[in-house]
Parts: sequence; structure tokens; C-alpha cells
Amino acid sequence: MINAEKINEMKNKKTLRLILGDQLNSNHSWFNNINENVLYAMMEIRTETDYVNHHIQKVIGFFAAMRCFAKEVKQRGHKIVYLKINDNQNLQSIEKNINKLIIAHNITEFQYQLPDEYRVDEDLKAITKKIIIPYTAVDTEHFYTERLELKKLFEGKKTLLMESFYRAMRKKHTILMQGDKPLYDKWNFDSDNRKKLPKNHKPIEPFVFDNDLSEIHEEIKKATIKTIGNVDSKKFVWPINRAQSLELLQFFIDNCLHLFGTYQDAMMPKEWSLYHSRISFALNTKLISPKEVIDAAILKYKTNESDIEYNQLEGFVRQILGWREFMRGVYWMHMPKYNSLNYFNHKNDLPQWFWSGDTKMNCLKNAIKQSLNYAYAHHIQRLMVTGNFALLAQTEPTQLDEWYLGIYIDALDWVEVTNTRGMSQFADGGIVGTKPYVSSAAYMNKMSNYCEGCYYDKNKKVGDKACPFNSLYWNFYEQHRDKLANNPRVGMMYHVWDKMNHQEREQIIKQAQFYIGNINSL
Repeated sequence: MINAEKINEMKNKKTLRLILGDQLNSNHSWFNNINENVLYAMMEIRTETDYVNHHIQKVIGFFAAMRCFAKEVKQRGHKIVYLKINDNQNLQSIEKNINKLIIAHNITEFQYQLPDEYRVDEDLKAITKKIIIPYTAVDTEHFYTERLELKKLFEGKKTLLMESFYRAMRKKHTILMQGDKPLYDKWNFDSDNRKKLPKNHKPIEPFVFDNDLSEIHEEIKKATIKTIGNVDSKKFVWPINRAQSLELLQFFIDNCLHLFGTYQDAMMPKEWSLYHSRISFALNTKLISPKEVIDAAILKYKTNESDIEYNQLEGFVRQILGWREFMRGVYWMHMPKYNSLNYFNHKNDLPQWFWSGDTKMNCLKNAIKQSLNYAYAHHIQRLMVTGNFALLAQTEPTQLDEWYLGIYIDALDWVEVTNTRGMSQFADGGIVGTKPYVSSAAYMNKMSNYCEGCYYDKNKKVGDKACPFNSLYWNFYEQHRDKLANNPRVGMMYHVWDKMNHQEREQIIKQAQFYIGNINSL
């Protein structure tokens, strides 16, 4: 039997549970039972709005999603304290607000979900060392993997291969499997994907929302939070709650999945959405889970096999189960050193027009202006347009990290730094990718319509109006021959380069150096 003293002790126990802005998981086990002695806390704070210069849609989107989530938690019968950005009682830091709440509500235990960002994880560890009450850290119950699962999987191995990780995840979670073998006896159908949009093809109209968030926008302006980008806050296009997130997911599955793989790398001016899901903001805030995304896609495939070819489904599953989980694993395996890696020792400043899109290069103009207008660009625009150019221009990786982290609504450190510093810039020296992802104008012309009507000539390496990508491409390989010449995946490029006559190579290098020296005028 429990004695009276024990009963009183249980009654007097009061728990404070912190919910971060990217932990909006309404299916978390925390919410299974209502306990009057549990108080939830959420807060909009300057330490999170100010660590980089965020897109205005990103700040509005996070605040709106957080407020919707807090309202849902309260409606389900839980107690919650929500601190808005301009509330007088908001002390504008997690630590100060937590300490104040502990005293004000006689809290006897503090609990939090493990953050996905190393920076915040360190902050919370420091807080728990200072408070005098017990604390517990629990899993977010969102990912397929644990933080250090990738590290354990590749223990003793010299290299990390996403394909090996992807296959292990397929087996572990029995996804697209037939016994011990992959469905259709093949793991990866990537070769069937990645085509350019046909000339007269009209992509489906993007599915957007019409959220009036002008009130939140005014609060952000009142708080004088510095932001970038554009927004119509009376018609905010992104999902701000779970219901809208599921609606966007279903639209993608019903209307876009059948062409996702085929055109996932395609680019076209004024077509910002194409056949992409655009669910990354909803996923990264945990409004929806990777499991329900994959389950919904597989269900659609099974019930509509004539509409969706398997390569489309497999390509989408690989993005979620493969790359997303892989990048998170790399992040926790290599932080905090990862965000300071600079393999090529690049030191140039990010071009000023990255903040405006005012460049004569059509591909960069379109990708950047789209990013400023929608806080979004798909993975090839990020990797092979903005990222490709930044690498060829020998940009200091931290400046690019801050740009990507700020400008995209879905950008959180754990997924941004691995994709940017690793996949895009090869600044990690090959931890994520096996080769640098660089290209000349030929790739841009192959996968997009950007080259049509451009100020620069895609066919010229040197001379007036020669496309900067062409000379910068060869200059990159020449400048980093000592680090790349023995890479088996780029050896052919050196073979081509060395076959050019000496005078041509000199002209190309001279053209590249001119462009780098006049980068803000391109």
C-alpha cells in the first residue's frame, strides 16, 4: 500500500515540460495522459530569432505553427504557458524563462525532449547543471533512427555510404521489401529519374494555403526582428498546423508523386513548386512524421499501381528514409567540429546579390528571387545552382551556411549544415559525398530552361559574356588538383582539362580570376 506521506509527495510533485519550436509532435507520448501537475511551456525568444538573419516567412511560420500547437495542447486539457515575442514577462531566453517558471509554479522536476540542434542541446545541458531540481531528457519520438545509430552502424568503417545506410534502414523497418530482398530485386531506381521538363509541359499548379497571419507579422515588426525576404502575410502559403500539413501531403501523393522522380531535378523559370512535396517545413517542425509520410506514399502506390510507377515511389522514400535520416546521423556523429570544416580553405565573401537576386545570370537570379519570395527552393536549385556557384567562387563555407539557414523555411542546423557544408561545398572533405557537386553551364542547360535568354552565353568559356560557370568550373579543378586529382569520380575531368592546349587553359584561368575579382558585378 502507498502511505499517506507518499500520496502527498505525489500530489506536490509538479513537472515543467519544455516544448521547442521544432517539437510540434501532437502524437508524442507526453500527451497520452492529462496530468494537472504537469505544466507545458513554449516560448518565442530573441535568441532563436536572432542567431542568423531569418526569412520573414520562416519567423512567421514558426510562430504561427507554435501558437496553433499550443492551442491544440490546451484544448486537449493540458496546462500550458505560452510566451509570445512581445510579452512583458518574456525574458527572451530559454534559461531565464525556465528559471522564472520553476519559481513561479513551484516546479519540482524539469523535462525536455532532446533537441535536434547541437547548439540548443548544449544550452539545455548547461541549464540542467544549474537548476537544483531533477530533470529528464526524452526522445522526440519522430525519427526512424536514434541520434548515434549511424555512428554505430559504420563503426570501424573508413567511409560513410548513404546507400549502405539506406539499405540497412529498409531492412530494419521492412520498407519496400520482399522478405530479405528489396522489392523488384533492386535497391535504387535513381537511373529512371531526373529528366528535364519537356518544352511545352505545364506543371501542376502549386497547392498553397491562404492563412491570414498579418497579426503575427505586425508583432514581429514591433519586436524589430531583422529579417530577409518577402511575404504576403494575409495569404501565407505554408501549412501552420497538423491538419494543413496532412492536407499538403495528401495533395502531393494524389497529384505529384506519379511524376516526382522523373522531374525531381528539373528547373524552370517561374515554376517554384513543380512536382515536389514541399512538406519539409511540416516534417522538420514535427507536425507530421516521416513514418506517416512514407506509409501514405506506399499506400497510394499499392492502391493505384497503374498511376504511380515504382521508381517514383522509391525515389521519394529514399529522400525521407535515406538522405534525411543519414544527414541527421552525420550531424550527431561529427558535431561540433563539423560546422567549422573547410577542406578547400575557401575564404571569399558570399556575393552581395545572394541577398537580392540582382545578377545577370538567369539561373541564379531565378533561384535566389524564388527563395526570397517563397522561402523555398528545391534540392537541385540549392545544390546545383546556388551551392554550385558558391563552391566554384570559392566562398567561405560559414557565410553560405548562414545564408541557407536563414533563407529557407525548412532550414534547421542539423539538416542545413550537413547538406550545405557537406553535400554542396565538400567542405567536409568527403564525409557526406564522394565528390564535389560542381558543373559547368552544360548541366544547367540540360536540367533547366534557365539558359534561354540569359545575358551570358552558355557555350562560351572565355570572352565577352562567357557564362561564368564554364571558366569557374575548370578553374576550380585546377586550383584544387592536389586534393582532387586522385579522386576516381573526377579523374575524367582532369583528363579533359589536360588535353586542352596551354594557351586555352591560361585564358580560362584568367577569365575565372576576373569573374572572382568582380563577383558582385556578375
